[in-house]
Amino acid sequence: MLTPQELVVRMMPPFGGWLALAALALPGGSPLRGAAVVAFLAAGPGAALTGVCGPALRSRPAEGPVARPDAAFERQSDLLERAMLAVLLSICAVMLVSTVLLAVHAFSGERVLLVLTLLTTLAACSPRLRTPPTQRPKPRTRKGSAP
Repeated sequence: MLTPQELVVRMMPPFGGWLALAALALPGGSPLRGAAVVAFLAAGPGAALTGVCGPALRSRPAEGPVARPDAAFERQSDLLERAMLAVLLSICAVMLVSTVLLAVHAFSGERVLLVLTLLTTLAACSPRLRTPPTQRPKPRTRKGSAP
């Protein structure tokens, strides 16, 4: 069961997409319109996709340098990893949707934004991936010896 705070965090990327679609009603040169659309396209779809695979990503935390163990390194490194993954997945989603719409001769900025908003909403509403079970290394035996 989701807590209200988790639900709000989960629905922020689709809300950004619907907000960007609503911003299309503003005049063409409006900075608010451009900012809403660019902010969503830069991070919205990727944030929803990294939210889907978040538990699986957190199953293997980052390891800091052995010489200087730093407690904050793991948290900061995982946060940076998820932020960069969100931006890069968003760019990939924009390019993929744009390419598909170009291929079917249906490309327009509004359609790209609409398709990405729908995909982001779908990703935000989908169940999260489970954390893979930890695998214990098998005990190694020498050749010819019994386990």
